[in-house]
Amino acid sequence: MIISTSSAYAADPVLAAANAGKFEFMTLLPPLVAIALAFATKNVVVSLFIGVYTGAFMLSLKGLHVINAMIDGYSKFIQEALSALSDPWNAGIVLQCLCIGGLIALVSKMGGAKAIAESLAKRAKTPKSAQIVTWLMGLLIFFDDYANSLTVGPIMRPVTDRLRISREKLAFIVDATAAPIAGIALISTWVAYEIGLIKDGYSTIGLDVNAYGIFVETIPYRFYNILILFFIVCTAFMLKEFGPMYTAEQRARTTGKLLNDGAIPMVSDESNRLEPAEGIRLSVWNAIIPISVLIVGAFLGFYVNGYNSILGGDNQTLIHLIKESPSSFLAIREAFGASDASVVLFQAALFAGIVAVAMGTAQRMFTIPEAIQYWLEGVKSLVITGVILILAWSLSGVIKELGTAKYLVSILSDTIPHFLLPSIIFVLGSFISFSTGTSYGTMGILMPLAIPLAYAMVPDQGYVLMNVGAVLTGAIFGDHCSPISDTTILSSMGTACDHIDHTRTQLFYAITRNSHCMRLHPRGAGRPSTGRSPLLHCSRCGYRFLLWKTGA
Repeated sequence: MIISTSSAYAADPVLAAANAGKFEFMTLLPPLVAIALAFATKNVVVSLFIGVYTGAFMLSLKGLHVINAMIDGYSKFIQEALSALSDPWNAGIVLQCLCIGGLIALVSKMGGAKAIAESLAKRAKTPKSAQIVTWLMGLLIFFDDYANSLTVGPIMRPVTDRLRISREKLAFIVDATAAPIAGIALISTWVAYEIGLIKDGYSTIGLDVNAYGIFVETIPYRFYNILILFFIVCTAFMLKEFGPMYTAEQRARTTGKLLNDGAIPMVSDESNRLEPAEGIRLSVWNAIIPISVLIVGAFLGFYVNGYNSILGGDNQTLIHLIKESPSSFLAIREAFGASDASVVLFQAALFAGIVAVAMGTAQRMFTIPEAIQYWLEGVKSLVITGVILILAWSLSGVIKELGTAKYLVSILSDTIPHFLLPSIIFVLGSFISFSTGTSYGTMGILMPLAIPLAYAMVPDQGYVLMNVGAVLTGAIFGDHCSPISDTTILSSMGTACDHIDHTRTQLFYAITRNSHCMRLHPRGAGRPSTGRSPLLHCSRCGYRFLLWKTGA
């Protein structure tokens, strides 16, 4: 019988405890193999596959029968993958990711994203306003980091070139509003993956939680995302830079040289695929309407789905509340908490795609067969996300069965100071993601370990949330500034910047923000989420900017 990976640990804790005692340190082998190979190969798919197979081999090994264990291990790997796909929650998460990919392709083909970008570009008159407009564009195209990188850069490049803003600074703004904003947006191609891992992690400690609600609660703990977005505004308004970026901006403003001597700008061929066909009249409504349908549909779906779930349950207090005051804040909150995010987000993304198809065909931008083809191209762009999800869930499954989390908890819960754990997780996530260039793989490796360890050390929701946020924000760091990250490469391509120059100038800024995040994690350990620490720290950052040298 195939057992869902999301409940494997909770269903057989005795087996996990027995395996933890049997294998001891060896229980760490599957995640360590995945991490080591990710460093060596820079390929998270291969690394996760071998990590899963390693765990499956260990579970299948009986005595010295290695050949049988290799064969049975492969069968165990297939079982874990099928278990992941057979879970309705997991299936909904994968389908939602694919549907959003199709929606993004349709919106791009209709010229909606480009129309919004061009409308904002008209308001950029000075270096300050041009940088703020670029930042705003990045916030508006929140639903996907790829679409962000390949849309904002090409549209704003002529504007920033005219105002003598270096390509390095443009690439930094584009990159810093790609993964960081997509990672904390309430609706995006990232959120499904993140909530899938959160739900899976909480299941390892036997808790059935609303993963989407947990995701929203982690946002105040996403220190790197918050600080890097605030940092862009500071540099834009004050026109102050430091480090290698100061040199780049000085060169551009004083000499008009947008690129460094000897630079080899990357020109994006992929951006042409997202361009609308010749002759199409650009309209912002071609983006606003489908994306609004996605967002509004998701929020309405959360309420309706949760409403029906409460009425179908046995909690008479909630049933009375939802019947007597269905529009009260408390009722809405409880309905959202009881909703199935995987189903709702899939429904909203699919319906938004249907609306986009109807809009495009009604305006004679494409025929229905062409629309389906464009939608499928968008789906293909996110197939890799589905593959990583399945492998991450499979790795989580073997880690649970091996008792890795139980072993870690037993040896670390009494040795690591509680206030240091979020910082350790954050540093580890940053290191792994930077070295591998992928946040998805980092999240998939660390989340199944971080949640049970944090809960064992301090069984407090605020403390666990901080550690979940540490995993997510540490992973974002690498996706944002690693030279082998896809979004970093796409940002260089979209802005026609030399990739090494982009990485070099951006890395200095990213590391300084990362170091500030280190100070925030211990400060809030075990406390409920208020968001106060990031705001106070942002104020300090603003003050320090007054002491920095002017870049233009």
